[in-house]
Amino acid sequence: MLSHPTILVFDSGVGGLTVFREVAKARPDARFIYAADDALFPYGALPEDKLVARVTALMRGYIDRYSPDLIVIACNTASTIVLPELRKTFAVPFVGTVPAIKPACALSQTKRVSVLGTEATAKREYTQALIREFATGCKVNVVGSALLAPYAERELKGDPVSDAELAEAIAPAFKDDGIARTDTLVLACTHFPLLTERMRRVAPWPVTYIDPAPAIARRVVSLVGPQKPSPRLDAFAEFTSGARPDLDSALATFNLKASIHA
Repeated sequence: MLSHPTILVFDSGVGGLTVFREVAKARPDARFIYAADDALFPYGALPEDKLVARVTALMRGYIDRYSPDLIVIACNTASTIVLPELRKTFAVPFVGTVPAIKPACALSQTKRVSVLGTEATAKREYTQALIREFATGCKVNVVGSALLAPYAERELKGDPVSDAELAEAIAPAFKDDGIARTDTLVLACTHFPLLTERMRRVAPWPVTYIDPAPAIARRVVSLVGPQKPSPRLDAFAEFTSGARPDLDSALATFNLKASIHA
C-alpha cells in the first residue's frame, strides 16, 4: 500500500480523462499527472514502429521528470501496440486499456455485442484474439470509426457535432439480424465515454454501454492499495503540443489544474 502514490495517466488526447476521472475517484489522495500526446493525435494513423518509438521516448521523459509509482496507458491503440515494449524497458508498473469484450459477452442477454473503436483498434489482431477467446456463444460486430474520437475532442471543447452526425457515426454498431439485435456496446476507445450521454439520446434503441474506466481503476487499486484518509492533492495536465488554454475550463471539470507543458 502506497501513501500518496504518484500516478501518471497517458493518452494521445483527452479521451484518457474518462479513465483519469475513475482512477482519481478511487485514489483521490494520489498525486496525478495527466499527459497527452496531442501533437500526434490520433495514434491510429501512425506506423506501429514509429508509435512504439514515440511512446517509449515520452515515457522515459515522464519517468525521469515525475518518478511515477504507476502509469496508466489510457489508450487502446497504444496499449495493444506499445505495452510489451514499455514493460520490457521500464521497471515502473503499467496498466493498459483493452476492449472489454469478455464482460460484454457475459452481460449480453441477446448475445449480440458490438465493439466500437477507432479504425486501428478494429483492425488489430489483438481485438480479434479477444473475440476468439471470450466471445463464445456471442456474435460480435466490430466497428472502426475515424470520426468519433475527434467528435469527443470537440465535445470537450464545447464545439459539439450535430445529433445527426453522431447518430450516423454510431449507426453501424446497432445490428438487428431479424432474430436478435445488439444489446451491449463496448466503448473500445477512451474518448468515446465523453459522448455516452449523447449516444443514448440518438441511438436507434437502448443498449448497455461498457466503459473500461471502472475496471482500470480497480486494477490500479489492486496494485497501489486502497485510499488512505488524507487530503486530495493537486493534479496537473501536460500536453506535448504545449499549453492548451482552450481546454482549461474542461480540465477544471475533471479537477485538473490549468495545463502545464514540457
